[in-house]
Amino acid sequence: MKIAVLADIHGNFPALEAVTAHLEQWQPDQVVVAGDIVNRGPRSLDCLRFVQNKQATAGWLAIRGNHEDYVISQARPDAPRSGPVFETHRNTYWTYQQLQAEASVLATMPFKQQLLGPDGSLICLTHASLRGIRNGIYPSTPDDELQQKIEPAASLFCVGHTHWPLLRRLNGTLVVNAGAVGLPFDGDTRTCYAQVQWQHGYWSAEIIRLEYDRARAERDFFETGFMANSGALAALILDEFRTARSHLYQWSELYQARVLAGEMTMEESACTYMARVRPASFSAT
Repeated sequence: MKIAVLADIHGNFPALEAVTAHLEQWQPDQVVVAGDIVNRGPRSLDCLRFVQNKQATAGWLAIRGNHEDYVISQARPDAPRSGPVFETHRNTYWTYQQLQAEASVLATMPFKQQLLGPDGSLICLTHASLRGIRNGIYPSTPDDELQQKIEPAASLFCVGHTHWPLLRRLNGTLVVNAGAVGLPFDGDTRTCYAQVQWQHGYWSAEIIRLEYDRARAERDFFETGFMANSGALAALILDEFRTARSHLYQWSELYQARVLAGEMTMEESACTYMARVRPASFSAT
C-alpha cells in the first residue's frame, strides 16, 4: 500500500502541479491533502479547484486546515470589514473574495481522515494533531508531548501544519509530518510531500523534495493582485516564500496587540518587523 501525503499548499499552484506530476509517476494507492490548500498565497482558487477535480476523478481525500477555518470565518455576517481587526485579517478576506461561493466547500472538509492498513491497523491523518487544528507537531516536539498529540495511537499518523517535515517512530506509531507543498519553513525552498509505503509488514516513509518553477510562483504574487490588494502582511508572506522562513507567527507575537490597540498601523508594524528581521535585504518588489 502506497500513500502520498500533501499539506500546506497555501495557494502555490506551480508547486502543487510539480508535486502532482511527481506522485503520479510513483502511483500511490491513495493521495491525502492534509489541510491548508488555501490562503497565505496567491492562487487559492486554482489550488482548490485542482484538488476538487482530483477528489472527483482520482479519489483524493482532503482534510480541513486552520487556514480553511480562517477563510470560513470571513463568511460570517458579523465578520468585520473595517478597523484594526479587519486589517489584521485582510489577507484572508482577499482569499475569501477570490473563492466567492466556493468558500462554502471548505466547511465540508473533515477534521481527520481514517483508513485501514493492509494488516487492518489504523491510519490517521489530520492537519495539526488530534489535540486541535493549530496544535502542531514539530521536529523539536518531545516524545511525551507527541504521544499526547497522537492518542489514540494508530500504526501510521500523518500531519502537516508546521511546514517542517518530520519522520519519527514512537511506541509502534510511524509519525509523518509531510512538510509544506507551497510554503516550507525549514530553510529549504523546494516543494515537498511525503511518500508512505507498507513494506515487509511495517510502514516506512520518505520526504520528497522537488525543484519547481519558483519564478512563475513568485510572479503569481504580483499578477493575481495579491501584493497590491491583500494588505500589509502580503510583504511578509512573499518573504516567507522567498526564504522558506516563517514570519506571520513572529509578527503576531510582536505587533498584533499593538495594532489592535491602535498604537500603530498594519503598514507600520509590517515595515518595523521586516526592518528588524532583514534590515539590509528586504524588498517587496
